[in-house]
Amino acid sequence: MIRSILRGAAAGAAGTTALDAATYADMALRGRSVSDVPAQAADKLAEDVGLHVGGTGETRDNRLSGLGALSGIGVGVATGVVVSLVHRVGVRMPWWAGSLVTGVLAMAATDASMAQLGVTDPKTWSAKDWVSDVVPHLVYGAVTYGVVAGADCRR
Repeated sequence: MIRSILRGAAAGAAGTTALDAATYADMALRGRSVSDVPAQAADKLAEDVGLHVGGTGETRDNRLSGLGALSGIGVGVATGVVVSLVHRVGVRMPWWAGSLVTGVLAMAATDASMAQLGVTDPKTWSAKDWVSDVVPHLVYGAVTYGVVAGADCRR
C-alpha cells in the first residue's frame, strides 16, 4: 500500500505541475491576471479555524498567496493518492476515461471547497472562466492518471 500512496503522491505532484504550466500558459497567451481566489480561500479558511496570518498590506497578501498555492498543491497531491489507491483496489479505466474522472475529481474538490468557503460561485462564471478552470484540470487528470496507470506497464 505504501507504494501506491507514494506513486499517487508523485502522480499528483506531476499533475499539479502540468496544471500550473497550463494555467500560466493561458495567462501568458491571453494576458489575464493571476486569480486571487486561492488567496481568498486561504484567508477565509485561516479565519474560520482561528489562525492568525501575520503581517499587513503586501506582506500579508503575499503570505495568503503562498498559502493559497500550497493548498492547491496539497489538493493535487491528495487527489493523486486517492486515484492511486482506487487503482490499487482494481478500478481500471481506459486512459481517456481515467484522465477525465481524475481531472473532474480534482476540479470538484477545489471548486466545491472554494464555493463552500464563499469565495467564488461557479454558477456566476463566464464561459472563459469555465475554460480557464476546466482545461488545466483536464491536463492535471491526464498526467496524474497517466502516471498512476503507467505503473501497470512496468510490472
